[in-house]
Amino acid sequence: MVGGGQGAFIGAVHRIAARIDDQYELVAGALSSDPQRARESGAALHLSPERCYSDYRAMAQAEAARADGIEAVAIVTPNHLHAPVATAFMEAGIHVICDKPLGISLAEGQALAALAQRKNLLFALTHTYSGYPLLRHARAMVEAGEIGELRLVQVEYSQDWLADAIAAGGMNEGNWHNDPHKAGPGGTLLDVGLHAYHLVQFVSGLTPHAVLAELSTFVPHRTLDDHVQVMLRYANGAKGTLWASQVATGCENTVRLRLFGSKAQLDFDQEQPNALWCTPQGGNRQLLRPGRVDSAAARHATRVPAGHPEGYLEAFAQLYLDAALAIRALQAGLPVPEEARWLPTVFDGVAGLAFAEAVLRSHAAGAQWTTLAS
Repeated sequence: MVGGGQGAFIGAVHRIAARIDDQYELVAGALSSDPQRARESGAALHLSPERCYSDYRAMAQAEAARADGIEAVAIVTPNHLHAPVATAFMEAGIHVICDKPLGISLAEGQALAALAQRKNLLFALTHTYSGYPLLRHARAMVEAGEIGELRLVQVEYSQDWLADAIAAGGMNEGNWHNDPHKAGPGGTLLDVGLHAYHLVQFVSGLTPHAVLAELSTFVPHRTLDDHVQVMLRYANGAKGTLWASQVATGCENTVRLRLFGSKAQLDFDQEQPNALWCTPQGGNRQLLRPGRVDSAAARHATRVPAGHPEGYLEAFAQLYLDAALAIRALQAGLPVPEEARWLPTVFDGVAGLAFAEAVLRSHAAGAQWTTLAS
């Protein structure tokens, strides 16, 4: 693991998720660039002292040279380090599991995708919500034509953790998320906005060809956007709306997706992850539950019997499980198994950065319709 030292929220989440299905062992880390903090963080996780690094480049080189060196690295750093860290490990022949976003520019993302292809390495991207059993079932329903021709999509990711006022000069308020040198050119856009975008793309199977976007910064003295609203146009004539906010008062972590087809509507709210609502046209609203829905995609992502709740950590674990299946297949010279085909990868990351780049261009042009880069 690179990043994720003492006190880091997302590093602990990755470690828990990796352990759930017994597919990984944490054996090395550059958990901090500060040598003392790196040693202390490694000791707290029972790592051998000689495998606690303070420089990710040194870690990549040293681990690649070991007979028992790491097979994969988890990257849980601030955004600006994703590309350089991933590059160092892929150049050393090591598979990558990276937190989103893929990088802070489309050019960075495209370079990473090219390198992963050239090295024949897995590059998994942890878009967590695609690991929920019911969202995988929803995708299977869409692919099977069960909701008909898709007409409308609505996706929301709303939080309120950045809603409070900050003092003048508080550029780094909210840790690094408000620092453009570390977060990139978008605040909420590159944080939860990309989760929302990936989710609607993952389930619908559609990529918009144009966006009309407006970014807002509601809290004075904040440098980056804290609210995003986007209209989406699809090649098949479907229309969509996406809004992502971290100043939505009273919202904890609302991730909601609604798809409207010619035959039925699907409705999912991740704060109630064991419920997928399906409403047939002219019919009654139906509750679909994990353990009861019958699709290979849902069964692969379900760990407990019906009636036992699964949530965020299990969804995160699903990505680690699928990554393990993919890595073992690549090591054996085999194709990625069918059950792991929905794992988000570097190519999903490139698509997300193409969306973000179009949103930024649309906003800069005064909220004009803007075509996504191909």
